[in-house]
Amino acid sequence: MTMKTTAILTLSLSLLASAAAFAQVGGTGTLAQRIGHYQPDKVGHLVGVHDGAGSMDFGPILGANSLSTNLIFMHRGVIAPHSGIGQHFHNHCEEMFVILDGPDAQFTINGRTSTLPTPSGAPDRMGSSHGIYNPSDKPIQWLNINVGMSKVYDNFDMGDNRVGAPLDKIPQFINMHLDRKLLRPASASLNATGAVLSRRALEPTVFFTPWSFVDHILIPAGGKIAPTTQATMSEAYYVMAGAGTVTVNGETQPVKAGDAIPVDLGQDHSFTQTGGEPLELLVIGVAKDMAAKEAFINAPRGGRGGRGR
Repeated sequence: MTMKTTAILTLSLSLLASAAAFAQVGGTGTLAQRIGHYQPDKVGHLVGVHDGAGSMDFGPILGANSLSTNLIFMHRGVIAPHSGIGQHFHNHCEEMFVILDGPDAQFTINGRTSTLPTPSGAPDRMGSSHGIYNPSDKPIQWLNINVGMSKVYDNFDMGDNRVGAPLDKIPQFINMHLDRKLLRPASASLNATGAVLSRRALEPTVFFTPWSFVDHILIPAGGKIAPTTQATMSEAYYVMAGAGTVTVNGETQPVKAGDAIPVDLGQDHSFTQTGGEPLELLVIGVAKDMAAKEAFINAPRGGRGGRGR
């Protein structure tokens, strides 16, 4: 067995172990048991992810058992300097890389590459290919969300690490910027207390799966939100910054940056800010099925702060 074959086999086994791990994260139990926590000292270390350059550390914070809908996983980790994730296809699911902190990264969708300013993200829609590369000398903080037509994850690697790829000055693919300056006063659907700001970063028509939206919310000191409960829409919240408490169906738990909170279909929930800085949330909406998503698209607009990137 050659060194190259051994390396590929090791990587494949590592990815399979990771897949098994993200399937088991979450599930039933108390709210405390269902909340995912990013623990940098407990994540895995992988080299050549999807034939990408260098290495990265990451682990699951929500898995396929976290929601009854088709959220497959939410990963959190760090992409090392001069490292990335090689270009690969997803034909049965959709994925989105988000850079939360650190230097700007080079995002690739369908072979076109652009640098997006941190914090930002780019959805890889079903049937497209994507990758990411960190060209800098510093690590970048990375989040990855995957939603499918079912709970099945698929990929096809292209053997393309995107190192030295030509850059388009203007991105030729859908992307989002998580700039607080773009936020606006929260809509009525959030039932906000205090000067809460929000924005719909990605609309339901962006995605081909039951993935229905990406929202960005900022809750100031003493603020609170109690989003309208939806029987056909689940949500996964990621705490980007700050601290607070979350209540789901009467259970309350503290949350902080790096935590992920699953809210399943029809569950009452609310967030309250605590501590010295605003509570900043990234929200992933996943519909019960495609019929529910279509109804959501056609319903009167009740968004969370307006359209646009």
